[in-house]
Amino acid sequence: MPDIPTPPAASTDPAPRNPNVIVAVLAFAGIVVSLMQTLVIPIVPELPKYLNAPASDTAWAVTATLLAAAVATPIAGRLGDMYGKRRMLLLSLAMVTAGSFIVALSDSLTPMILGRLLQGLSAGVIPLGLSIMRDEMPAERLGASTALMSASLGIGGALGLPVAAFVADNFDWHALFWASGLLGVLALALVSLLVPESKVRTGGRFDLLGGIGLAGGLVALLLAISKGGAWGWASGTTVGLFATAVIVLVAWGFFELRTAQPLVDLRTTAKPQVLFTNLAGLAFGFSLFALQLIVPQIMQLPAQTGYGLGEDLLAVGLVLAPQGLVVMIAAPLSSKISRAFGAKYTLMIGAVIVAAGYALNIFMMSEVWQLVLISCIVGAGVGFAYGALPTLIMSAVPVSETGSANAVNTLLRSVGSSLASAACGVIISQMTIDFAGHALPSENSFKVIMGIGCGAALLALLLASFLPRRRADATADRLPSAELAPAQKA
Repeated sequence: MPDIPTPPAASTDPAPRNPNVIVAVLAFAGIVVSLMQTLVIPIVPELPKYLNAPASDTAWAVTATLLAAAVATPIAGRLGDMYGKRRMLLLSLAMVTAGSFIVALSDSLTPMILGRLLQGLSAGVIPLGLSIMRDEMPAERLGASTALMSASLGIGGALGLPVAAFVADNFDWHALFWASGLLGVLALALVSLLVPESKVRTGGRFDLLGGIGLAGGLVALLLAISKGGAWGWASGTTVGLFATAVIVLVAWGFFELRTAQPLVDLRTTAKPQVLFTNLAGLAFGFSLFALQLIVPQIMQLPAQTGYGLGEDLLAVGLVLAPQGLVVMIAAPLSSKISRAFGAKYTLMIGAVIVAAGYALNIFMMSEVWQLVLISCIVGAGVGFAYGALPTLIMSAVPVSETGSANAVNTLLRSVGSSLASAACGVIISQMTIDFAGHALPSENSFKVIMGIGCGAALLALLLASFLPRRRADATADRLPSAELAPAQKA
């Protein structure tokens, strides 16, 4: 594939560079995209009726988004570094908008899956937003700004469930997607008008083979994880997909190490600060999603079981909603700790808080207020951690690789969430009680999951302890443009 010339930088910005406005718009865009994770949850049980299709097929409305997001995140990050982060951000928001309107107009399975696929392709918004902030924010504002942008993944997920449950209970289900489409239009307009295009570009040639290889390996891996419970973990299909993922990803790694302009610079990824930050992100993704899986089930199980609370989905959303607010408050606070002591210690504090929340949850799960308290504690820990992760990444990579590096970290958080879903599914299916002729998850199954969530947070703590002690992360270090190669400047 021939080299594609780097497009010249725009001569004028679309708007004055007001840091507060840029942060608010980018965080809003991140929340809009993260809403897609929980938007469909209230209607999943009803999708077979709505779409006149079997449940095994309608489950693809969730799986398609997961797979598309995994593929799109690293590719969008690299293309943003090469050809313009704002340009790719607008394309990603266009995807979520188009996907929302397609689903809003659908009454059958095929357009539903197509729309959800397009929504998943918007997952690059958060790493792209982080990269724009690094290019545009004053150094003293960068830590707090990126913390809020990174935390928008948790904020949107927590706030989306109660809103989606309320809409699904009181309106036609299509209204969920009309609303998300209108939010997408608003985010597109705000970014177009108020966010400037970065002049930092790497140029060069897109690693097409690397993109195909990574996409193939990730799809095989996540398909096996997400569908293994339904297909059987020992089935030929599941085992074959896991084997394919290993073979393809190993081959992809060797190819990337020999490519002049790789999709993912594995040598940079192998730096201790980047490597251990990414592994900690994987562990935190697991911890966060484990709570979001077990709280709804505890809330909705019949009270006659002795441990279920017999509430509806709207009540579940209202229990989890404060978590999003706590994440929003904790994320900027994390940047102050990072400036004072270093982002390594902020990450470790976040891990301790999350582990403490899960440990308490083992003994406190019998009242609604207890679950609200636990979700807020875990939310605080996640806010600290998600605020520290991009700071650690960006202080260890060149400006020219910001989008790609943040995208890999975001991707690994998503993989962690997928692993949590699979692990929780296995535990819940194996540890059951008989209730009126139906198999329901046992109380001990939830306690085991809480213990695993606590263990995942402690693993993140251990991984964070291996991070270098240097304080470069505390100053939100950015390379001056003079240090960039000529091809990296527009």
